[in-house]
Amino acid sequence: MRLSIGKICSISVAAFIFIAAPAYADDASRNKEIQERFAKCDANRDGRLTMDEAKDCMPRIYNHFSRIDVQGRGYVTVAQIEAMADR
Repeated sequence: MRLSIGKICSISVAAFIFIAAPAYADDASRNKEIQERFAKCDANRDGRLTMDEAKDCMPRIYNHFSRIDVQGRGYVTVAQIEAMADR
């Protein structure tokens, strides 16, 4: 099986988030934590987290921002972060 660089990077980011993240009893607990942290970091309350908003508040998201923001929009949503955590 051949893996593309993009798939390898996605797997690596997902593995990093999984290893570095605290253990949760279930996905609902993890997603609740993500949603709460996202809400605290979303300074202008627009439902979008920019790199500037993530920088000091969600450093793992900041460090992997371009991997999560695959469309290059300049922001990520809570759903995108949850989807990355699910991988």
